[in-house]
Amino acid sequence: MLNINKLSCSIKDNDVNILEDFSLNINNGEIHVIMGPNGTGKSTLSKVIMGHYKYQVNSGDILLNDESILDLDVSERAKKGLFLCMQDPTVIEGVSNSEFLRTARNSITNEKVNLYTFIKDMEKAMSDVKLDSSMLHRSLNMGFSGGEKKKNEILQMKFLKPKMIILDELDSGLDVDSLKIVCDNINDYLKENKDASLLIITHYPRILEYLKPDFVHILKDGKIQKTGDINLALEIEKDGYTGINAMIGNE
Repeated sequence: MLNINKLSCSIKDNDVNILEDFSLNINNGEIHVIMGPNGTGKSTLSKVIMGHYKYQVNSGDILLNDESILDLDVSERAKKGLFLCMQDPTVIEGVSNSEFLRTARNSITNEKVNLYTFIKDMEKAMSDVKLDSSMLHRSLNMGFSGGEKKKNEILQMKFLKPKMIILDELDSGLDVDSLKIVCDNINDYLKENKDASLLIITHYPRILEYLKPDFVHILKDGKIQKTGDINLALEIEKDGYTGINAMIGNE
């Protein structure tokens, strides 16, 4: 599915690497978690995978289904099945939520979606994520609360049907009820799409009460320093990153 090989990258026109010789392999159907304190490059990783214009890859490669995607722009990567649930979704004034979703779906599938089918699918998806249908007619993310923005990201995921899903700080700004709603929808999606894979980027283990990972990775100094299972995340919850840093230093 997703193979990142010895990736080094930086902000564009800057030679200081944020990620250094970073490698990660995610197979079909797996759930991986990247954890680490602020400033370790977690969000940089998600943006570089999606091809954000502010970052440059200085060495290494990113493969999706054994094909390099480094030369593809954001929209082309989305068509290949990549999806990023952003930490702070972009506001687009003048473009309605429904217009954005329909255009995105048409672009990714390369076919025009029947309007009646689109409306029925949207009504079902809106109900699933507990969003009021009136939000379809509002400008994308304009005036949305933090929870509404995150639910809207999951609405897009359900509608665009990606194969490789990246959640960047999904739990940031979500109350317990909203977190459960979005995670229930992600779990339902993964059950229906068994080949889909998930990369969770987070500071805190609480999201892992709902999304059960196969692997947990600790990011430090631009590369993965330690890999384990859910118990590694529980150690972080108990001892914080200071305890994990001490453990890494002793290995």
